[in-house]
Amino acid sequence: MKSLWNPDTAKAFLTNDIDIRVYTSRLLGQSDDLVLHGGGNTSVKIRTTNLFGEDEDILYVKGSGWDLKTIEAAGFAPTRLNYLKKLATLETLSDTDMARELKASQLDPNAPAPSVEAILHAIIPYKFVDHTHTDAVVAVSNTVNGNQILQDIFGSRVLILPYIMPGFILAKQVFEATREIDWQSLDGIMLLHHGLFTFHDDAKCSYEKMIELVTKAEDYLKEINAFDNLASATYTPTVKDYRQLAAIRRQVSELAGQPMLARWQQHQYNVGFSQLKQVTEIATRGPLTPDHTLHTKRIPAIIGEDIDNEIKTFSSNYMAYFRQHATDDLTCLDPAPRFAIWKDKGTLSFGPNYKRLGVVSDITDHTLKAIQWGEALGGWQALSPQHIFDIEYWELEQAKLKKVTVKPTFEGKVVLVTGAASGIGLACAKAFMDNGACVVGLDINPKVTESFSTGNYLGLTCDVTCTNQIQHTIQQTVASYGGLDIVVSNAGAFPPSTPIEALSDDALQASTELNFSSHVKLLREATPFLKLGIDASFVIIASKNVAAPGPGAGAYSAPKAALTQMARVAALELGEHNIRVNTIHPNAIFDTGVWTAEVLAQRAKHYGLTVEEYKQNNILKTEITSADVAQLATTIAGPAFAKTTGSQTPIDGGNERVI
Repeated sequence: MKSLWNPDTAKAFLTNDIDIRVYTSRLLGQSDDLVLHGGGNTSVKIRTTNLFGEDEDILYVKGSGWDLKTIEAAGFAPTRLNYLKKLATLETLSDTDMARELKASQLDPNAPAPSVEAILHAIIPYKFVDHTHTDAVVAVSNTVNGNQILQDIFGSRVLILPYIMPGFILAKQVFEATREIDWQSLDGIMLLHHGLFTFHDDAKCSYEKMIELVTKAEDYLKEINAFDNLASATYTPTVKDYRQLAAIRRQVSELAGQPMLARWQQHQYNVGFSQLKQVTEIATRGPLTPDHTLHTKRIPAIIGEDIDNEIKTFSSNYMAYFRQHATDDLTCLDPAPRFAIWKDKGTLSFGPNYKRLGVVSDITDHTLKAIQWGEALGGWQALSPQHIFDIEYWELEQAKLKKVTVKPTFEGKVVLVTGAASGIGLACAKAFMDNGACVVGLDINPKVTESFSTGNYLGLTCDVTCTNQIQHTIQQTVASYGGLDIVVSNAGAFPPSTPIEALSDDALQASTELNFSSHVKLLREATPFLKLGIDASFVIIASKNVAAPGPGAGAYSAPKAALTQMARVAALELGEHNIRVNTIHPNAIFDTGVWTAEVLAQRAKHYGLTVEEYKQNNILKTEITSADVAQLATTIAGPAFAKTTGSQTPIDGGNERVI
């Protein structure tokens, strides 16, 4: 662990205490080995003059929902320091009451809710306080002799306290434990199975104390070769594996009561861990920290050959775990796993959306390392199931279940769009992503890989006329997001206008391959995965020319007509598997690569119209854009069309010849 303090960068933050607090908080957040996805918290104490001209001590503490990696000044909740100190003197305070009192202590009602550790930050008599869930230190504490090892590592300069629930109870524990202690004799406070606190009146010193203490723990792990003994292996997936993964994801989604994404982590360390002989026993002893349980549940599912029954076993065991530890006022969470050890093949992570999927994936990776470090120290030993349950079913977390939240239409869904580098395909990819989906965009143009920079988009170069490439991209889709629910088959091209008598074999073949055969190949290869999808839908982008062709457009119109017929057959065949197949017939979509300004001007002149008149040359006198087609595609793939299949829907502003 190295200090990331940069004097040149720090200069820009030295203007005031809040800014330097932001800077050192971000330094902590840059290391996943210190904090993960909102974990950890920091604070600074500042004396200010209030509205009445009185001096007042204010604690600025990290607010709920903010991440140390990206936190800004607005992410710190200003609270009245002396009020928080008084709360620490109370004998008891429920978590619900504590949350209310923390809110009452705030100066700004629009600021985020203060961290549940605010009272603890308040009673530490230093200006800056840093708290992390450092992997190395917590991993050492999660061992049979963890307490003694930490005492040997840190000596008397770190106060080591047994685990206790976060919030008021923890603040009270520290308050009582430090009554007779000279704070100057301490470099930090270690909360077993939880995390590490450091503090100082100088931000840099507090930060670098954290780095120093964590480094001591890492050095100890190096001495016993823990870092060098992580299991490592490789595995080559089979076609069967991808179908099994889609089936696993569907079963997990059914248990969760909502669509869930899945990620197959095939890194050498994930595969190595999954191939350990004792993996079932060591992986199910408990999490790295109890906080992780809020994302991952207490233990993973263990999946081998009997996948269906193994996931059912996890579910029934989870229900038994709930019944054993619950009180009557608690609501049971869904019994679906959030991560799994897929024996010999790696690990699986599950999440309702891409952000949560990433959180679980990262926690899984860190947990696998820590478990093996713990084994090297004499045996991994997490907190008891009761302690873990108390965090997972914390009353503050239970209160969140009562809040009504509106989820995006396609949250947890996986969508594949062809021809996604531009035009209608690009617009469809964006529309589905805007509505919560994870999207895989395919195109022969490599630009498709750069269309979006968000994690819920994967752009893949693919020639959709090539079966092998289609198969490969579908497998990449399943490995990345767990399955396939919706396909928008859009790839196509409008060849130059040519009379039939002048139509070459090559031109006819090329148009047929792209505008008909490629769609059929995609449908064929996607069908086994759509059968395992959730509310599966196949949307075909055809053409107005199916109903109303024009002279010279035979090479384009005939394949599109054949494609429409194939869509009707597919609707008949796939309905029993609850796969909907519907067709969209656009016309005159001018914001695509086909329509250059020059071509548009020529066509408008041919009809004796201005460009604007030509764009609106339909019954409704309106222009149709790629975004309009995309909106229709999301509607057809969504709940509004849940009971519709085999349909053909025009989007052309009303075409006289079609009508």
